[in-house]
Amino acid sequence: MKPHPISEVPMLVKELYGIVAEFERLFPGRRFTPDGHLVGSIGEVIAAHRYGLTLLPGSTPIHDARSMNGVQVQVKATQGKSVSLRAEPEHLIVLLLAQDGLATEVFNGPGKIAWEACGPMQRNGQRPVGLAKLRGLMASVPPTAQLKSVRE
Repeated sequence: MKPHPISEVPMLVKELYGIVAEFERLFPGRRFTPDGHLVGSIGEVIAAHRYGLTLLPGSTPIHDARSMNGVQVQVKATQGKSVSLRAEPEHLIVLLLAQDGLATEVFNGPGKIAWEACGPMQRNGQRPVGLAKLRGLMASVPPTAQLKSVRE
């Protein structure tokens, strides 16, 4: 049986960071972080696999996926210290993507909790929230309000 494509993600991310390191070696003082759509899309496929989500078409407003029981989910992935939201999602999953390709769950709970903790709306129409704040909020999210992991 052919392995699921998700099994190749850590290796590909590790290779990507090797290329980033080479760019930064060649051009000292310039950052080449692979953020934006790339990190977001990697996070979405990891979350879909991990939580059994069905991904919605790309660029669907507010939500990225639907859970097995119909909950609308927004997935945010980052390599940094914060994420930003444009609107209050029904459910939010935030993943921290490491350079070795592994993704750590930072937040998994009702979007309302995270939305209320966000900072003020920025000029770009987004409200930022720090990962440290989300980790603190996660401690108060009961297991019944979290999406269950169906596989790692």
